[in-house]
Parts: sequence; structure tokens; C-alpha cells
Amino acid sequence: MATANGAHLFNHCGSNSRFIHFTSRNTTSKLFLTKTSHFRTPKRSFHVNNILTDKIHHPITKQGGESDLSCFAPDAASITSSIKYHAEFTPVFSPERFELPKAFFATAQSVRDSLLINWNATYDVYEKLNMKQAYYLSMEFLQGRALLNAIGNLELTGAFAEALKNLGHNLENVASQEPDAALGNGGLGRLASCFLDSLATLNYPAWGYGLRYKYGLFKQRITKDGQEEVAEDWLEIGSPWEVVRNDVSYPIKFYGKVSTGSDGKRYWIGGEDIKAVAYDVPIPGYKTRTTISLRLWSTQVPSADFNLSAFNAGEHTKACEAQANAEKICYILYPGDESEEGKILRLKQQYTLCSASLQDIISRFERRSGDRIKWEEFPEKVAVQMNDTHPTLCIPELMRILIDLKGLNWNEAWNITQRTVAYTNHTVLPEALEKWSYELMQKLLPRHVEIIGAIDEELVHEIVSKYGSLDLNKLEDKLTTMRILENFDLPSSVAEFFINPEISVDDDTETVEVHDKVEASDKVVTNDDDDTGKKTSMKTEASAEKDIDKKTPVSPEPAVIPLKKVRMANLCVVGGHAVNGVAEIHSEIVKEEVFKDFYELWPEKFQNKTNGVTPRRWIRFCNPPLSAIITKWTGTEEWVLKTEKLAELQKFADNEDLQNEWREAKRSNKIKVVPFLKEKTGYSVVPDAMFDIQVKRIHEYKRQLLNIFGIVYRYKKMKEMKAAERKTNFVPRVCIFGGKAFATYVQAKRIVKFITDVGATINHDPEIGDLLKVVFVPDYNVSVAELLIPASDLSEHISTAGMEASGTSNMKFAMNGCIQIGTLDGANVEVREEVGEENFFLFGAQAHEIAGLRKERADGKFVPDERFEEVKEFVRSGAFGTYNYDDLIGSLEGNEGFGRADYFLVGKDFPSYIECQEKVDEAYRDQKRWTKMSILNTAGSYKFSSDRAIHEYAKDIWNIEAVEIA
Repeated sequence: MATANGAHLFNHCGSNSRFIHFTSRNTTSKLFLTKTSHFRTPKRSFHVNNILTDKIHHPITKQGGESDLSCFAPDAASITSSIKYHAEFTPVFSPERFELPKAFFATAQSVRDSLLINWNATYDVYEKLNMKQAYYLSMEFLQGRALLNAIGNLELTGAFAEALKNLGHNLENVASQEPDAALGNGGLGRLASCFLDSLATLNYPAWGYGLRYKYGLFKQRITKDGQEEVAEDWLEIGSPWEVVRNDVSYPIKFYGKVSTGSDGKRYWIGGEDIKAVAYDVPIPGYKTRTTISLRLWSTQVPSADFNLSAFNAGEHTKACEAQANAEKICYILYPGDESEEGKILRLKQQYTLCSASLQDIISRFERRSGDRIKWEEFPEKVAVQMNDTHPTLCIPELMRILIDLKGLNWNEAWNITQRTVAYTNHTVLPEALEKWSYELMQKLLPRHVEIIGAIDEELVHEIVSKYGSLDLNKLEDKLTTMRILENFDLPSSVAEFFINPEISVDDDTETVEVHDKVEASDKVVTNDDDDTGKKTSMKTEASAEKDIDKKTPVSPEPAVIPLKKVRMANLCVVGGHAVNGVAEIHSEIVKEEVFKDFYELWPEKFQNKTNGVTPRRWIRFCNPPLSAIITKWTGTEEWVLKTEKLAELQKFADNEDLQNEWREAKRSNKIKVVPFLKEKTGYSVVPDAMFDIQVKRIHEYKRQLLNIFGIVYRYKKMKEMKAAERKTNFVPRVCIFGGKAFATYVQAKRIVKFITDVGATINHDPEIGDLLKVVFVPDYNVSVAELLIPASDLSEHISTAGMEASGTSNMKFAMNGCIQIGTLDGANVEVREEVGEENFFLFGAQAHEIAGLRKERADGKFVPDERFEEVKEFVRSGAFGTYNYDDLIGSLEGNEGFGRADYFLVGKDFPSYIECQEKVDEAYRDQKRWTKMSILNTAGSYKFSSDRAIHEYAKDIWNIEAVEIA
């Protein structure tokens, strides 16, 4: 088996064979593989000894025949030697010094050696057994740092800590040198990464597929002007984790045209050709040898496409044009799409992900099938999960490959596609349900547009067949809502069904008026009537103005032709066999509102799969003090894999000893955050204050504006009191914000600017001192979250009800014993149910009330609370500087209009919010009560493990079984 940097292959059962232990629901077996000579192909079976693995011996067999894997673990001495080896022989730095960056790379390369052994073994098992495998396609994977997670999963933390100590370094300091992989932005990407961790830990055969963004989304800087964006530099000196697979690349085509060949087949020819090259990142499971892959695609063109003649002629830009066009596809996550070029680049990204991944999946299916390829069995070996609508092009791309390249007919390909693909919806926001310009897609992907058109036509026929007995207006409404193609005429095969027989024809004129229910909005009908009498001088001025000379043609107003679009979410629902929401309330909204007509047509497709987060990264590794307490009081470490054991903490919630230990663990985590905040923001805070945290993507619906308005109200009330009165009425708080506003989202960037201005004023007010601090942490990412979440006392999940699909930060905070203030939105509903209503601070309007409240506002009946008006006036007074916040505050005023009328109900929920915050202060004063609430939050978080979610996906959607690598 091939390994990098001299990793040693473990041999079992004597010198001539090795075994791989695997389990399924019904069987436990051993697969024996014969060891072949070195460098023999195609089997990956050569091995090279190195100093890390020289001391690893054959496993000891326990009673009952099980292998004792403890002997696989290298000791500190061998790890020390391995790190020194990589520092010298796998160099990325000069040899003179062994400073922290070099120590990190050498340590990571040493860890990767251990991972490669398990990684290759996992590859082999999947190849030999040819079991069904799940493939998770996502535009984002928010991985975070890998070093501590990898050695933790390998159970080598202590050994690596000792080895680095031998070399003069501290493990934590070395780990801090690792940049976060800039492959994601928010909850979508973090969910994908948690799922990969759980898939590996639970031994499910699966891979992730994404893009290798060179510059990420952006690195956020906070200045006096607010947020500034600069390119991420995570790949500037390379990543020690990724392995480029130079033998794995696939062609990707854009533009061109589609023609019919002499054989009657459709051919996509010409255009722009690039290739996608695979970079693999190992994802190790916890306490298992299973190590799965995150395969990332990087785009390039062959060297032959470099125009040497143009370069030598001084036309340097032209010479590099092909390279630039290819490479920029993987430059930036979510490039700005306000320009036509931006839209094209985004669509290129989505197609690259889908096409390269599917070509890879199909190649693997063909290789594993050998000489007996049965395409009808493809869905029995492959499950493709589309994480949101970004990978929607999987559907027409799989159809294209099966029909155009593999020779299947339409019905065969469509049956295979629908049985293979499934879709996770992550939003109820209409603007987030992707729609692409038909014209743009037709230009960039002409063959896919043909296929999408055919799918749409089949859908129209199915809708008409199912609901043809309805009133034509109702049927037309269903078609308008459900079609994949928006603002298109009906296919000719069904158009006649909608023509009203009332047709009036005037033989004496040239005008025919047709009452066509489908096409009326696209037609301009003139009604010239030559039968009126001639003009007379007796007419009044008014009647003369109304008179029309029928012999003079009247120019009609030009018709507004709506833009033709492709609805990606509708295509996902039609083309997949399963559609799932990500929280109970969200899944109900998906069924009752977002895809109501589809749910009526195909109720069996719709499911709920509440999100989850990995307890390894989000408790075990990021919060060692709390982990030790949980292990002590539950009597086992099994809670890391079986989170239901967290519920056992409930019976100790009133125990004074546990509460004391719990408070001490929380305080130790807060003490770690204090110097971090000082370093990143310049502000000093005290650990004995309540840490009140809202960290998430900056968006109006997430209502960071409600939070900061509440803080402004709190500050104003403090300023109106004397010092002694302040201390009596208010609990000391450190209000911490973090999150990125999308670069072109102006209002979100105004919110960031406002938060930092409020902080600058309050934090320098000597009258307030440590009673209130406001801190915005720049460049929030996974590593920052791992520091802040364990230190949190209160977390804010205050989105407008019905607008957050799920959220996963609420789950991470609950796991770490943080009490939450929030609305009944997303997974908040389930968090509150599990931790107990009395341990969750609830406020605000509920989802079923939102539409009525917006109508009330539109009707001019809403009366804002005087405290809300007081805050707005205080901001306008210049209390927080000279910046003009009229546009920001204006969004909360008026009754109608774009960017007006308080669409996200900040003003409506403000009174409930500040009154709930008073209850928070009251509870925090009683530390015994607060600590009990904290313990019960951790105890109730057991349901929100990504392990539970993955078991549900594996059983209900993918139909895959676990395979243990022994």
C-alpha cells in the first residue's frame, strides 16, 4: 500500500498476509488480502519503513480473537524522531532554526504519516468490498484547524505534547501556527465538516467533495470605517494535510454548442476546456482506523495552453488568458455576483464541483464494477447528497454523462438520477433559493439547458396529469409555482389545454383577440374600432380628449418582458428522491410554505433531519476542563461517542461539588479569552463579568441590530443612574460579537460599523468601567469559536422567527453549558424542549404570527414602543460618533418600500427582548440557579450530536451500512 513520506504498512497474521475487519448490521467478517511484492501495480501494496513507525509492532490478539490496537500507538520518543525527520527531510523552511512555524509543519507531517496508514487501509476496504458509498457535495467545508483534532482522534495528544516538549515547544503554541482552512463561511460549511467527522467516526463509507479556494471568502479586518476585506493566505506556504492526486483529473467544458451527430446523438462541442485536479484531505474518525477523504478540486489548464508566441510578442495578458480563466474559478468562495462576470464565475464554480465530482464517482463505479458494468445498479452503489442548491447541476450533469457518454436512453438515465440524488434545503429566504438567468446558463452550459428543459416538460405533463381536473386558474397557479423554468410559455404539447374557447374575431378589422390564460401577460393586444362617427365641432374639450381617431394607429405601451430563469431549488426537488429540512420547524415550513405544492404531489420525498455538531471538536477537544468534569461525573468517556450519556448529568445538577467544579471550569475558559480579546481588539475585560456572545454571519434576519440596540438601551439607562444604582440594577457584562458581512451586503456592513462605534464609546466611558463592554472580534472563524464558546455564559440566537433554517451554533453553545436567549426559530425550538423551558430565555413573535405582523405594519397600524424610539433618537443624537446612521435606522421605519418597514421585526420584538434581558440579569445574580441551568443545558444537548444526524441520513436517505477498518 502506497504511503507518503515513508509511512510503514502494518502487517498482520504473519508475514504474508494482512486482514481488514469490517462489520455491517448483520455480519462481522475478516477480509484477508495477500501481500504483493513492492511496487507491483495496480495494488497499492508497497511499504517503506520510517522512524515514526519502526517501533510499531504487530497487534496483540486479545481473548476472543479481537486485536488490541493500543500497540499501534507510537510513543513520545518515536514521535520526537519523526518530527525531527520531517524537519530535516521534508523541509519547507530553511534548516538553521526550529521555530514555531517549522515545528507546526514537521509535526503535521508526522501526524499525516499515521493518518496515511489508516487512510490507505480505508481506501482498500472500500475498493475490495465495493459497498454503497455516500458522497457529500458542498460549496463549503468550514474545517477549522486540523492538528489537535487529528491527534485527538488518534488518541495521541499526550504523546505529541511530550514529543514537542522534548524539542523545546508547547503543543498548544505549535497548534496555534496552523491557519484555518479557508473553505467555508458559516453554518453550511461547518455542518458539512461535522458530518464528515461523524461519518468517519461511525465507520460509514463516504467522501466529501468541494472546491479548493485559494483565497477563501476573505479575511476580515476591523478599522475605524468598519469592516475591510483582504484575501485569505491559508495556502501561501502550502498545507501539510492535503495530498495532490496528479493522476486524478477530469475535463470540464464551458460554452460551445450542441449539435446532432449522424448517429442521432447530441454532442457538446467547442467552447472553453479546463481540467479539475484532485487534492485530498484525510478526515480521521475518533477511536477508529476509518479515515475518509475530503476531495477538493483545483482548476487549471495544460501548459500547452500558455500562448508562448503572444508572450514573446509582449502580449503577456493574452498569453496567460487561458490559465487565468481556469485558475480564477477556485480563487474565491462566493465571488461578488452583481456583475455579469461575477455571475458567470459563480456558475462555473458550481458546475466544476458537480462535473468533476460526478466524473470521479462514475469512474470509481466503473472501476469497481470491472467488466460487468450494470448502470441500473448505480443507485445501489452511489448516494449523492446535495448540501443546499449549489450542487444542483449534479442532476443535469449526471443525465448528460449517462445519455451522451454512456449511451443510456432518457428513461434509464432519469430513473438512475432520481434514485441517486438527494437534496438538503437550508433556507426559507426566497432570495436564497437560487435562480439563474436562463440566457446566461444557455450560453455557458448549452447541453444542460436542453436537459433541464426536457425535465421541466416532463414535470409539466405530470402536474397536468395529476391536477388536470382543477379549475384552470388553479392549475395555472400550480404550474407557475412548480415549474423549473420561470417566465416560460408552456410546452406546445399542453399549451392547447389552457386556451379559452372564447375567441372574438372582427372580420372588418385586422385584430384578433385571444383570451389565452397562459400567454396573455406576454402579449400586446390592440383594439382599433373604425365604427364611431366623425368628429363634430359640438364636442366638449373633455370629450374631444377622449375621442380617438380610429384611422390613426395608437402605439401601445411596450410590454415588460420578465427575465427567464432556472429555479434550482425546484430542480432539486424534482430530480432527487429525498428532500430534507434541517430542524423540525424548518421542515414543516418547507412542507407547508416553501415547497407546499411539491409536498402535495410527492409527500414521500420530504423528511426532517435536524442538524448536529460533532462532540469531539465542540466539547472533547475545545473544552478540556468541562470534558474532564463530564467524564468524572458520568463515570465514563463513552459520552464522546454516545452523547445520550450526557443526560446523566441531570441527576447531579443540584450537587454543590459539581456546581463548584462547573463554575471553576467556566472561569478558567474565560480567563483564556481575556488576553485573546486584548490582543485582537485592544480592549481589556474582566473574567467575572457575564460573557454575552453573538457570533454568526452578519445578516439582518439574524438581528445583530436587535442585540446592539438592546445594549444601547442598557448603556443609556446606566448613564441616567448614579454609580451605586448602576451596580444594583445591572450585572456586569462583556458583550462579544463576531461574524463576517458579505462584501457587497451594504446594510450588514453598516451593522458591523455601528457595533464597533458603540463599543468604542462605551469601552472608553470611565463612568461605566467594567460594568459594560462591547467587543467585536475580527475575522471570526472555527478556531475563534473554539475559544469563545467554552467561555460563554449567555449566547444570543435571536433571528426573526421562521427565518433561520436550523442554526448549529446554538447546539455548540448548549453542549458547553451556555444558556441561550432566543426566539422560537430553527433548532432553538428543539434546544428549548431538550434543555427545559425554564433553562432557556424565550422572547419574541412566533413564526405563525410573522405574516400578520408585517401586514399590520403595511396597514399603518403598528405603534412602536417608546423605548425603541428612545434608542433611535439616542443614536441620531451623535452619542456614538459623527457617522450618519440614517440609512441603518431608516430600515426600521416607514410602512412599506424596499429596505424599509422593519421587515425583520426588530422594533416589534424589542420590548420583549429587553424585558427578557432583565430576567437574564436576575438569574445570573443567583449563581447557584445559573450553574444548574448551565449543567442542564449540557445534559440536554445530547440530541444535537452530528452522529445522531448521520445515522438518520445513512438509514433513511442513503441506505449505507457501517464498515469498520480493523
